[in-house]
Amino acid sequence: MKKHFLLAALCLTAPSAVLAQKFEGLALTPPMGWNTWNTFAANIDEKLIRETAEAMIANGMRDAGYVYIVMDDAWMAKERDAAGNLVPDPVKFPSGLKALGDFLHSKGFKFGIYNCAGAQTCGGYPGGRGHEYQDALAYASWGVDYLKYDWCFHGTADAQETYKIMRDALYTAKRPVVFSLCEWGGNKPWTWAKDVGHLWRTTGDITDCYDCQKKWSRGWKIILDSQVDLFEYAGPGHWNDPDMLEVGNRGLTFAESRAHFSLWCMLAAPLMAGNDVRHMTSEIQSVLTDKGAIAIDQDVLGKQAQRWETGPLREIWVKQLEQGQWAVCILNTSPASAKISLSWSELSYFFSGKHAVHDIWQKIDLGTTDQDFSAEIASHDVALLRLTPFK
Repeated sequence: MKKHFLLAALCLTAPSAVLAQKFEGLALTPPMGWNTWNTFAANIDEKLIRETAEAMIANGMRDAGYVYIVMDDAWMAKERDAAGNLVPDPVKFPSGLKALGDFLHSKGFKFGIYNCAGAQTCGGYPGGRGHEYQDALAYASWGVDYLKYDWCFHGTADAQETYKIMRDALYTAKRPVVFSLCEWGGNKPWTWAKDVGHLWRTTGDITDCYDCQKKWSRGWKIILDSQVDLFEYAGPGHWNDPDMLEVGNRGLTFAESRAHFSLWCMLAAPLMAGNDVRHMTSEIQSVLTDKGAIAIDQDVLGKQAQRWETGPLREIWVKQLEQGQWAVCILNTSPASAKISLSWSELSYFFSGKHAVHDIWQKIDLGTTDQDFSAEIASHDVALLRLTPFK
């Protein structure tokens, strides 16, 4: 097997124009799944992955659409083998990655993995630079369906050209893979990555707070604010990625978790859960598996919401849906609960005519747009509404 990878890599170092493409027909709606990093960082092993898969079946996440289980950094040994192949950490993954991929596929999941476009991963493990074709063959042999590709230790490399190399390597290996560019937005990937990957990070890392800012990460509201002008770049098969979900993690109140999830659905963002789904409250489980909210994220038009208003009390986001429907999300940006009202005529830029109004989280119909909306909304919580043309 090692000789096979090495020889194939040597034969495939010069991609031809015919190979210069990503796999089409994938990620036609934003990918949904679970990623190890936000909760477990480098503390991962095959036991965690297997237990998480079983939990996601039991709690309804798999059937709600969370099918990609992605191992982030630190799954591999600290060095490649003598033939230059990536090697899974033998202590963490004693059964090997082919067996793990087979297990996930048998349970109805897709297998996701992580590496980096630089010489090393962000955690100091072997990166993919100079080994792209060799690594792509390895991923294919393990049954990988999703690759998150980071941007640490990239030196003076050009982002667009570097990610194209990995794109072409994946295509050459002939196993369809969703390609996630984790470039952090520094080179504005939304302007060039549509033909390179299926999703691209637009910011630095997220952390479990509302609006705090740390050295390498920031709260979800700060990330949300940076998405305002990116709506025109998202669509089926090519998504802006404001990073993984912190829903259910300790730094957020329940209201903040629910608002975070609602607004990621409005953004048509990939929904990659980042909590310990083996041990979560029933309230968080109900948020992550809510059919109405997920349907807004997964709407086939693939439209990213636009922010219509921002202020000291309320923020209003509007998203076009199929069949003449609309989603409206009203965020209470103040530090206290408040009664927030909205006259539907304020949104006449987007739609006109009478619409039936349904409250996603309260699970009640609110009449029609003939009546103004008004509700008590907790601090940093939302009202998430779906509007359907009235007949």
